[in-house]
Amino acid sequence: MVTSPQTIAAGTLPRKRGVRIENLLLNPWARLSIPSLSDLFFVAIMVWVCLSGGEAGWDGLLADADIGWHIRTGDWIIAHHAVPHQDLYSFSKSGAPWYAWEWGSDIIYSLLHRAAGLKGVVLYAGVLIALFAWTLLRRMVARGVHLLWAMVISLLGVGASSIHFLARPHLFTFLFLSMAMWMIEIDRQQSSPESARRLWLLVPLTVVWTNLHGGFLALIAVLGLAAVGLAVEAWIMRGTFRDAIRYGALAAACSAASLINPYGYHLHTHIAEYLRSDWIRNTIQEFQSPSFRNENALQFEALMLLGLIATGLLFRRRRIVEGLWIVYFAHMSLGSVRHVPIFVTVCAPVIAAEISDWWRAWSAGAKKSSLFGIVNQMSGELAPSFERVSAWPFLLVGTLVFMGAPIKWPTDFPAVVFPVKMVHDHPAQILNTKLLTTDQWGDYLIYLNPKQKVYVDGRSDFYGEQIGNEYLQLAGGQSNWKQIMKKNGFTSVLLPDQQPICQLLKQDPEWKVEEDSGKTILLVRR
Repeated sequence: MVTSPQTIAAGTLPRKRGVRIENLLLNPWARLSIPSLSDLFFVAIMVWVCLSGGEAGWDGLLADADIGWHIRTGDWIIAHHAVPHQDLYSFSKSGAPWYAWEWGSDIIYSLLHRAAGLKGVVLYAGVLIALFAWTLLRRMVARGVHLLWAMVISLLGVGASSIHFLARPHLFTFLFLSMAMWMIEIDRQQSSPESARRLWLLVPLTVVWTNLHGGFLALIAVLGLAAVGLAVEAWIMRGTFRDAIRYGALAAACSAASLINPYGYHLHTHIAEYLRSDWIRNTIQEFQSPSFRNENALQFEALMLLGLIATGLLFRRRRIVEGLWIVYFAHMSLGSVRHVPIFVTVCAPVIAAEISDWWRAWSAGAKKSSLFGIVNQMSGELAPSFERVSAWPFLLVGTLVFMGAPIKWPTDFPAVVFPVKMVHDHPAQILNTKLLTTDQWGDYLIYLNPKQKVYVDGRSDFYGEQIGNEYLQLAGGQSNWKQIMKKNGFTSVLLPDQQPICQLLKQDPEWKVEEDSGKTILLVRR
C-alpha cells in the first residue's frame, strides 16, 4: 500500500505506529523485553552512582567505614545465634552495655560479604539507592506530575540525598520510607476501602524496619503529622474526623510494632537520648546543620525554597497535611544534614505536584505546535511508559553480580580515605595493640581484625560524651594529653599527620616515628 503525502500530513502514520507499539506491548514477552522509561531511569541511576568512577564510584560507597563493624557484628550474630547486648570491640568501654540496634542490617551485610566480599556490599548498596530514586520518580508520575518536572525534581532530590549515598544501614530507611509514602499517597488520592486496608501493611513493615535501622521514627512522624493535619482540615471544613482517627490509630499501631526488637522499649529511650544529646549535635558532622557550599546542599536549598513557597499555597487551599510535612522536615533538615534525604523522600513529590500545577496553568494557552505545547503533549504520551516494569533492571543487576573485569570491584577500603598501605605494612605495630587512632580508622581496623580492641570507633552513640571529649582533648594535644595517654596505656599511634598530638609525640623521647607518609604517621612507644 502506497502512503500518500496527504496521509502523512494528516498524521495518520504516527497514529498507526503508536497502535502497533501498543499492540506489541500486549504481548507479555514484549513487555518484559522492551525497557520502559522508568527502567531506563533505574539503569541511569545505577550507572551514575556505581559506575562513574571517582567519589561516586564503588569506592565512594565505602568512604564511611562504619560498614566495617556492621559486617563483623553480623558475623558475630550468625556465629553465636544471638544479638549482642554488650560491647565487642573497645578497650575504653570493654563489656559496657551496647545496643546493636541495626542487627538485621548487620546480618544482611555479613551474608553479602561472605558471598562476594566488598563487591557484594557495594552492589547491594547501589541497588538500594537506585530503587530509592526509582520509587521517587514513580511516585511523582502516579500523582500525575508533568514528566518534565518529575524528572527535574527527581534528579534534584537524588542529588541532594547523595550526600548520604554510602554502604550503610540507613539506605533501608531511604527505600522503606519512599515505599511507605507511596502507600500513603495512594490512600490520600483514592480514599477507597482497598487502599485503607493496604495501608495497614505499614505495621509489619515497621517491625522489619525497626530491626534494620532507627529511621523508622520518620514514618511515625509522617503518620502523626498526617493525623494532626487531617484533624485540622476536618475542623476547618466542618467535615468528619474519620481519616484523622484512622491515621492516628495507624501511628499508634506502628509505634507499638516498633517495640518488637531485641531491646524492647529501651531501644527507644536510647535513640531519644542519642538524638537529644547536645554533644552529638555539636561534634558529629552528620548531626550538624548543612553547609550550603557544595552541589548537594545547593540542590537541597533549591528544593527547600520551592517547598516553602508551595507550603503557603497548600495552606491557602486547606491542604494542611502536605504543608505540615514540608515545614516539619525542612526544619529538621536545617538542624541536621542527616535529615536531608528524609525531607526529599517525604516532600519532593508534593513539591513536584505543585510545580506541575503551576506549569500547566501557565502553559494552558500554548499552541500545540509551540515548544511548550510539544513538551506538554510528550508528557501526556510518555507517562504510561513510566508505569511499566521490564526485565532490564533485573538483567543489569544480574549481569553485575557475575561480572568481574573490566569493572574494578573494591577488595579493600579506599586508600585515599584510610591508611590501607600503612596498616598492611605494619600489622605487628597496629593490630592487636593499644592503638590511638580516629573513629573511622578504628572501624577499618575492626573490619580487618574482628578481635581488634579499639579506643574509639564510629559508634558515637555508644562512646558518648565522656570518651568522645577525652579523644578530642587527646587528638588536640591539650594540657592533659600525657595523663590520658598514660591512663589508656597506648602503645601505638596511627593518626593524620596534622593532628597536634603527633607533633608532641615526635618530640617525646618515649615515642619514635615508625613511618611518616606525609599524610599519615605511625608512632610506637620505645
